[in-house]
Amino acid sequence: MNGLVPLPRVTLGVILGMSCSFSLAATPEEKIASAMSAAPPSVSATATILDWPADMAAEMPTLRQGTNGWTCLPDMPATPGNDPMCLDAPWLDWLNAWVNKTTPVTKELGFGYMLQGGSPESNTDPYASGPSDSNEWITEPVPHLMILVPDAAMLEGLPTDHNNGGPWVMWRDTPYVHIMAPMPAYRP
Repeated sequence: MNGLVPLPRVTLGVILGMSCSFSLAATPEEKIASAMSAAPPSVSATATILDWPADMAAEMPTLRQGTNGWTCLPDMPATPGNDPMCLDAPWLDWLNAWVNKTTPVTKELGFGYMLQGGSPESNTDPYASGPSDSNEWITEPVPHLMILVPDAAMLEGLPTDHNNGGPWVMWRDTPYVHIMAPMPAYRP
């Protein structure tokens, strides 16, 4: 995958219905700054920066080529929260699978940063578009590090409660299961 993630129109169509927190008219420099705020400078300073495409069926355009193997994305224009992210290669593959609703193949540990928090979402359903009685809606996402493991069985016994004050397993019993570890917010 050449660092470009094709985004299907159908998946992001749901997202486009949400209110925007980041202007589609933002300059490339503003988008780069947003993307870099997702991770510590030791990660984001030399990361590749991709952008969300105007045509959601297109590949993500490159705003800046990086050298350290990390890829950062600015705040997603169509979501209500501030959700830039920086991802290593396993997480970028995971993102591609999640967006395309395919099963990710995780062969090694993966790490992703979202130090601005994110948008409200379900703790149990990776495609929920709003709160329900059964999806454990997270209304105030905290800044976090996301961890992928190659075998979901490695997560057995870890908590799933996002209110426990520490790391928890998100989207258990789905192909998109991962660990969420709260972190201090990064203020550029």
